[in-house]
Amino acid sequence: MSDVSAALGVRLYPDLVERGGLAPALAETAARNGLDVGRVTAPEQGRSRFTCAELSSERGTVCVGLGAQARYFMLDLRVDGEVQARGDATDLLQVAQVADAWRGGATLDEISALFCFMKQLRVAEAR
Repeated sequence: MSDVSAALGVRLYPDLVERGGLAPALAETAARNGLDVGRVTAPEQGRSRFTCAELSSERGTVCVGLGAQARYFMLDLRVDGEVQARGDATDLLQVAQVADAWRGGATLDEISALFCFMKQLRVAEAR
């Protein structure tokens, strides 16, 4: 069994295993759908290099992780290291759409309205 297969679990994430992990799969999904998510990075070592992704912009960072017992994607929108909004998406395309909207200037209110799975955690609006 490959490192990526062991880290992700073929049963829940066969598409991510095929693409080499969450970050490359997310970048490919965004490109295929014409979405601007910026540079997608992952930790360089350990299991998290397959199971985590970060999409950074001037406005903040979209951090993505994987559910362990069921297939879902956990998203945090962070500004200056603080989580401003959080949600769980069931489709990788939804993750790319959130990142594209955030990079495109959508406010936290707009993100919460456009993506019902995203919940704003702070009343104050992020940059």
